[in-house]
Parts: sequence; C-alpha cells; structure tokens
Amino acid sequence: MILPPPPVDVCPVAMQELSGLTSDGKQFFAVSDSDNGTLRIQVMGRDCVVTRTITAPVDPYDVEDLAMTPDGTLWASDTGDNGKSRSTVALHKVSPSGAVERFRVTYPDGKHDAEALLIDKSGTPYIITKEPLGSALVYRPTAPLRTDISVPLEQVTRVSLSSTDTPGGPLEGTLDSRLVTGAASTADGSVIALRTYTDAYLYPVPDGDIVKALSGDPVRVPLPNEPQGEAIAFDPDGTLLSASEGTGTPIRAVAGAAALAQPPAPTTTTPPPAADQQQAAPPEPSGGSWQNWPLALTLGGLVLVAALVIGLRFRRRA
Repeated sequence: MILPPPPVDVCPVAMQELSGLTSDGKQFFAVSDSDNGTLRIQVMGRDCVVTRTITAPVDPYDVEDLAMTPDGTLWASDTGDNGKSRSTVALHKVSPSGAVERFRVTYPDGKHDAEALLIDKSGTPYIITKEPLGSALVYRPTAPLRTDISVPLEQVTRVSLSSTDTPGGPLEGTLDSRLVTGAASTADGSVIALRTYTDAYLYPVPDGDIVKALSGDPVRVPLPNEPQGEAIAFDPDGTLLSASEGTGTPIRAVAGAAALAQPPAPTTTTPPPAADQQQAAPPEPSGGSWQNWPLALTLGGLVLVAALVIGLRFRRRA
C-alpha cells in the first residue's frame, strides 16, 4: 500500500474556532462554531486572507461542519450539542449571495452531538455523530427536507474507528483518534472522508452509495499535531485539506490523497468456463499428420506379407 505524504502547511487562519471548511480550488470557505447571532461564512484566498463574508440572516446554535455542492451551494451543519439539550438540530442551505433555507431534523433515538456532514450526489445530507463510547452513528432524513416542519432522521449505518498513536487533539489520548469531528466529499463524489482529531479516513464511493462505502475498509491519512482538528475538505484535484481551531493555526494539505482511495481498475481476464459447461473437443488431426504414421506402417506391412505369401504359392505351382 502506498503511504500518504505528510500534511504541509498552506497558510495560517485568523479564525478562533474554525469548525468547517470547504474549497472550490480557488478559494477557501470556512465557518466558526461560535454563537454570535448570525451565520457567517468567511471566504478566503489561497493565502487565507478573508476577501468577503457571506452573511445569512439566521441565528445558528452550534455550527460544526460545512459542505459544498457542485453548483456552489453551501450547507452548514448546525448539529453541535455538547450538553445533549436540543430537541431538534438544523441544516442551513446557503446560496453564494447569502440567501438561506433552514431545515430542522430530529433523531429517532434521543439526542446526539454531531460534528460531521456529508452531502451525496443526489443532494441527500448525512449526519455523523461524535460518540465518546462505541461507534459513530450515521443518519439521513426519511423524507425530503422542509422549511416549515421538522423531518425525522433514520440511522442507516455506524462506523467504528480504531485508536491510533497519531499525536494531537485536545485530550492527548487514544479517545482523540476515535471521535469523528468532520467529513468531506470530493467534487465528483467518488471519495468521502471522515476525520477525527488526529487522522482522516478515506472511503471510495464508486457507485454513489455512501452507506455501502462506509462499510468498506478506509485508507488512513495521519494528521498529526493539530490541537483541535475539526475541519476537513477536498480541493477539486483531490488534495485533502485539514484545519484546527485556534487563531494562527494553518490549513494543511495532503496532495493526491483522494487517489489513494480510488477503487482498483476492473480486470479483463477471461473467466474460466463454468463447471457444467462442456469444453469444445480438440480438432481431429489431418490425414497427413505424423500421428497417423504408425497406422499407415502397420497396414503397409500387412499388405507386404500378404503379397509374399501369394507369390510363394504361385512359385510352388509353377
């Protein structure tokens, strides 16, 4: 297996509590989880200097992740719930101009804290919970999202991540390497990523089925020494991006990461015939083949012997 290269610094970010990140290849889009009464998405150049702010007229509770669809629409995951006190959580769909739609959703099995969001190729959102004990749980809406009523979620799968020795995280222990703190998808949806405080896990999605993809074996990409790594994204070229909370901490990049999780190319080897399928008989040898010489010699010898016997009989009668 090809080992991923270590992450390299791109530029430092001047945000204190960066929790969600995405990229269109030319700009970074970042969101903070602080509650300041308005949803603000910072647009930054590749030098991390803020060029403008998308301000949406909505008051979020705890935004923990950010996703982007191919048309440039941003999805803010207002799903943080450290105190397990929220009866509903929300997803905010934000246009580049700042127009926003808020969709409320409810879990079927009680309250959860969640910091990771995926949007599949059909536009369906998937929320991944942050579980200190057991596996991370994955939910999606049971019906199309609506702005007027809350839509129930359903659990569709769970993800178990093993502890690693990658350094970093606020707790500086093995729990940091198991808590899911962010998620991302490549622009074409062929690879998705989950991250913990210390590592990223890349899953190929060859058929667009996120649930099926999360049941497979991921490629682990260590993201060491991030003090509180919660943000993850992909550039359109497959570069993996990560970022941590804390003013002055950098966005970091792992070039070519998405290619490490691509499924193997299909083989073109002809399969063997089925057990009940009769194989074609080999062709009969031609009359001039050397395989017929023993038979020809035997017949010729018999003819010669017969001729000698007949000849001796005629001589005796003469």
